[in-house]
Amino acid sequence: MTPEANSLTGTDDPTLGPPPGCPAHGLGPGGLRRLYGPEAEDLGAVYEKLRAEHGSVAPALLHDDVPIWVVLGHGENMHMVSTPSQYCKDTRLWNPMQEGTVKPDHPLMPHFAWQPICAHAEGDEHLRLRGAVTGAMSTIDHRGIRRYINRATQHLVNKFCEDGRADLVGEFAEHLPMAVMCEILGMPDEYNDRMVHAARDCLKGSETALVSHAYVMDALDRLTARRRAQPQEDFTSHLITHPAGLTDDEVREHLRVVLLAAYEATANLLANVLRLVLTDPGFRAQLKGGQMTVPEAVEQSLWDEPPFSTVFAYFAKQETELGGQRIRKGDGLLLGIKPGNVDPRIRPDLKANMQGNRSHLAFSGGPHECPGQDIGRAIADVGVDALLTRVPDVQLACPEHELRWRESISNRHLVELPVTFAPKPQQDVMQRPAVNPSPPKPPQQRRGGTPQPQPQAVSPEPAAPAAEPAPTSEPARRPGVFRRILRWFGGN
Repeated sequence: MTPEANSLTGTDDPTLGPPPGCPAHGLGPGGLRRLYGPEAEDLGAVYEKLRAEHGSVAPALLHDDVPIWVVLGHGENMHMVSTPSQYCKDTRLWNPMQEGTVKPDHPLMPHFAWQPICAHAEGDEHLRLRGAVTGAMSTIDHRGIRRYINRATQHLVNKFCEDGRADLVGEFAEHLPMAVMCEILGMPDEYNDRMVHAARDCLKGSETALVSHAYVMDALDRLTARRRAQPQEDFTSHLITHPAGLTDDEVREHLRVVLLAAYEATANLLANVLRLVLTDPGFRAQLKGGQMTVPEAVEQSLWDEPPFSTVFAYFAKQETELGGQRIRKGDGLLLGIKPGNVDPRIRPDLKANMQGNRSHLAFSGGPHECPGQDIGRAIADVGVDALLTRVPDVQLACPEHELRWRESISNRHLVELPVTFAPKPQQDVMQRPAVNPSPPKPPQQRRGGTPQPQPQAVSPEPAAPAAEPAPTSEPARRPGVFRRILRWFGGN
């Protein structure tokens, strides 16, 4: 690329930056806006500035001033994800990666590093790996899973319903997806507080992310070995026995992606839907009055606050044009989910209800469209409905402006959602959700007056939390790509 207008090369040339005292001083090299640092505390505002300055595709800078295109237009995003002849997700094609501009310790390296998974594959290899994942997904019993989601929700609500207060992020939204995903993968015994913490820690890239990642991978190692030896009727077994013939490493890597991506996306989705219900009186009135269903509320949230703001990244396989910009071979482009969802060309009025419209970008599109979106929707639909049925009087326990977010370029995660409600009795997890559940039936009497023992309902009770792994512990097998990435990230 040449250092022409809006070009993403030559940005390290100091002559391209604004002179001292210029209003643009403080921008990055070449006068480009940064997507990190003090200038990007409100990324939504940055995206709108970029849209005003450049249109539907804008040049910007990632951490360490690495150049990237941000795709802001809804139509441009859909064209990019749906045109594999021009754009792919193989990070090895990215010019800054080839040139060494992106260092091993780059803060976003976990997003950039190529991995042998379907999300980064192309052609026949993509068809093989993606076919195994979608094939295993197709075997999921959706009715059975919805029943399990209901039981898991009842179990979680039972933990706080008598208190009259709760944090619906830490006590609900961060737990329900993990309970359900562990059930789907075939490892319900692994669901506990430690697994939830480890998944969150992996995704934050904290100092303990390596240990947390090792904990998750150890569980997936054991699961893969068990199901390879004795397949069952679960996602993992069907992934292993699929005709694509995935190796153990391929199985583990795809299980990791499915578990962590589904967990993070669905936890954010649950928190966002509940926040919308609690902070928008008109929205809640529509929900209570029957003008809107919970699934429609979920779709509205997917438009307004998608679980992921952007996705890293697509790469141009050839010189092309997008949104009036000249895209060079090897350029990287961010899939702009959140800015694309508010493109004024398709949403001139952001307050307008989007009922019945599923054309948002929350689950991407094209060959790499999220294969587990129906499961995510089911967790949100059933979980929110069951929760609101149990505690219909739930209210936000703080002013809305006091809610805190942990924001990164990839997503916004609500830190907590404190609520209050009138204390409610616990409920049998096998019953349908109710505000005033029926009291448990008395035990049947044997002849002679001895109570007949009752069968115990199976509920997603988490196992006792596992002991914290020692910081120096590592699985004996050779470290995988993601583990090496995390070591880079942690400076090890």
